[in-house]
Amino acid sequence: MDLHSPPAVQTATLRTNGARLWQSLMDLARIGATPKGGVCRLALTDLDRQARDLFVRWAQEAGCSVRVDAIGNIFAHRAGTDDSLPPVMTGSHIDTQPTGGKFDGNYGVLAGIEVLRTLNAAGVRTRAPLEVAVWTNEEGSRFVPVMMGSGVFASAFTLEHALQQRDAQGTSVEEALRAIGYAGPAGPAAHPVGAYFEAHIEQGPVLEKHGRVIGVVQAALGQRWYDVKIQGMEAHAGPTPMEMRKDALLAASDLIAAVNRIAVDRMPHGRGTVGQLEVYPNSRNVIPGGVKMSVDLRAPDDTMLSDMDAALRGLCQEIASGRHVDIAVEQVVYFAPQPFTPRLVDAVRRHAQALGYSAMDVVSGAGHDAVYVARLAPTAMIFVPCADGISHNEIEDAEPDHLEAGCNVLLRSMLDVAGVAA
Repeated sequence: MDLHSPPAVQTATLRTNGARLWQSLMDLARIGATPKGGVCRLALTDLDRQARDLFVRWAQEAGCSVRVDAIGNIFAHRAGTDDSLPPVMTGSHIDTQPTGGKFDGNYGVLAGIEVLRTLNAAGVRTRAPLEVAVWTNEEGSRFVPVMMGSGVFASAFTLEHALQQRDAQGTSVEEALRAIGYAGPAGPAAHPVGAYFEAHIEQGPVLEKHGRVIGVVQAALGQRWYDVKIQGMEAHAGPTPMEMRKDALLAASDLIAAVNRIAVDRMPHGRGTVGQLEVYPNSRNVIPGGVKMSVDLRAPDDTMLSDMDAALRGLCQEIASGRHVDIAVEQVVYFAPQPFTPRLVDAVRRHAQALGYSAMDVVSGAGHDAVYVARLAPTAMIFVPCADGISHNEIEDAEPDHLEAGCNVLLRSMLDVAGVAA
């Protein structure tokens, strides 16, 4: 299949149905709807089962066969004229954060369904088969690790490890899959994939700020997460002179500023965040003797990410010496930076331009199932704006026209790789 072959004449004016896509998103959002207009649909709950059942029904109505693997990933398969070819796949997830929105993940899944519906309505058959995937437990709100289904699919961790993970109530992934009826047969999780495209809301403010409709995603940032423990000495806030204190919270404040500086010095793509802070003994008139805090560093390549790691550790030593405290740094998560496949990225850019949509190159600061699938197959992502860059929030929103635009780029990109039957 030649990525640069023009689509057949009958597909040149083919467009997805934006109103139908929007209605599907609203229908899915009713399952787990929250009073503020968002969605709470945690992985492998009964609400997740209801959403999965709806997806399966829609896929079957679109003429697809449906397969579920051992970690609960769902694959809707639309046959090609040469079904021996590896499928051109798209998809995302339908589980949400506890205070999630209507579009995160859901858009990528239903954009895939809309592509199939559009091809069916136009009577277009592809040479290679097409598939729409629903990946299990992408959010990691109920079970860890995050991106569980795609991670098992890509052998980032074993099926056995994933099935044994338990939620706060002690229910295992294996038990939850069986309870909702989505424990697929045992056996290899992965199957060949010819190419993978994932459409997604940006979850950030860049596209909206620049007035662009399509984000051509170059890569996903690598991530290093740390647990940091600062040990000082708790003491009475009144009698202890300032110069004699071993204030763990003061050291933590220095470190928070340092983390921010590490990222600012590496703009535009460096990221640094302290999101959690625990202070001991957390008393009004006691000098803090201990702090536990998180540090999250992100960068587009391993060279920069390693440089940020070295900067963090060096600054921790300086702060510890200057504030007379001990600082222990433990890395707890590492996601390698993941560049996407240049020829697929170029296809997304080319089709956005051909369709008349404003576009710009971007990077993904968040993790996505595409990051794991990219280990197995050529992969690209398509971003569209979300209102004020807000996501993982009940007020998450997106413009119907933007969602339709991203779906049109997805359609053209998938046809490019799958080929159109004569």
